[in-house]
Amino acid sequence: MTGRKLGRGVALVGAGMSKFGAFPGKNSRELFVEAFQEMTGSVDKGFDPAAVEAAYIGNFSSELFEGQGHTAPIMTDWVGLNSIPATRVEGACASGSLALRQGIFAIASGLYDMVLVGGIEKMTGLSTDGATDALATAADVLYEISAGFTFPGMYAAIATAYMHEYQMTPDTLLQVGYKNHEHGALNPKAQFGQRISTIMEARKASAARKGKPVPTWANEFEFLRDDNANPQIAWPLRLFDCSPVSDGAASVLLVSEEIAHQFTDSPIHIIGTGQASDTALHGRSTLTSLPAARKAAQTAYEMAGVTPADIKVVEVHDCFTIAEIVATEDLGFFKPGEGWKAAEDGLTTRSGARPVNTSGGLKSKGHPVGASGVGQVIEIYQQLRGSAGERQLPGSPSIGLTHNVGGTGQTCVVNIFERR
Repeated sequence: MTGRKLGRGVALVGAGMSKFGAFPGKNSRELFVEAFQEMTGSVDKGFDPAAVEAAYIGNFSSELFEGQGHTAPIMTDWVGLNSIPATRVEGACASGSLALRQGIFAIASGLYDMVLVGGIEKMTGLSTDGATDALATAADVLYEISAGFTFPGMYAAIATAYMHEYQMTPDTLLQVGYKNHEHGALNPKAQFGQRISTIMEARKASAARKGKPVPTWANEFEFLRDDNANPQIAWPLRLFDCSPVSDGAASVLLVSEEIAHQFTDSPIHIIGTGQASDTALHGRSTLTSLPAARKAAQTAYEMAGVTPADIKVVEVHDCFTIAEIVATEDLGFFKPGEGWKAAEDGLTTRSGARPVNTSGGLKSKGHPVGASGVGQVIEIYQQLRGSAGERQLPGSPSIGLTHNVGGTGQTCVVNIFERR
């Protein structure tokens, strides 16, 4: 399998997404319409939606969250594409990236020239307990859930193992969340598009309005260390270490490379893709790495003919703050045990040497699980095209990467993109 290449080139020529957040008045099909309409408007030279030949829709569990199965043809029907083959793709939180891979393969094989890829999830219709139970079905019910693990509990175990092995402290995790809120504040589609300082001042103002004692936090990190303001969820993870329950949809248009310039003079080429699987936590030799991520990254790098040093912007799966640190090591950006130091040194900020999660990541942008992988792709698409607005990186980055994890790390997808 080493060095495999796609049968023909695949390019991104359009992208759109709904705002991520909590929308009690909307269902997933309405959110998908918003994403699709923005995508159609984003294609520089326009296109006829009737030319779309197939659709692949990432969705984790519309049955549990909305009581609705068979979602792919429902989505395509609502955007007026009700005669094309429409396939739902499920891989827990990696569902969107798996849908993208199916679209890539469909074009690379020569079967289609134009494919719609989407991702959807409507999660906030359930209570917090209900959403927790629904998400738990993505873990190993026999060995992980039966042992009492929730997802915060599992990532807390990863965090404590990492701290024990590499001497990181919980304060580093706070810095990752702080950084992603700084980035998310520049993203109009983010669910929590606010800096920690803004949230802190709002809490002070609320206390004053209610006639309660006004907290005297000296800075954002005193706020984040406060057990009342930022309670422990599963030590060492606090509330602001955890991605939220979210609603949202995202959509991209893939075409074969040979026709890409019919739609834009600035297509983004997909040059590498990798996917790998792994055992549940109980069968792994380490808790400080996701082996599936390392294998998926290796496959993608070899296909693309690049190294970690070539990647200029990256979106990683920060469902919890520790997940971002582990991901930066699994992807080869930092050596094992060095990712936390890089975070503390500011290397992963927008102004750092290795910008990570310029969108705000799942932590700030939101995590509607079936849509998250496609949302990551859209951030890279915009950064490489220079259309990311206030959060645009300087220096015209030319190669970007997405890293999307499903379940407790049993699935990982890595995709690499290039502006030529």
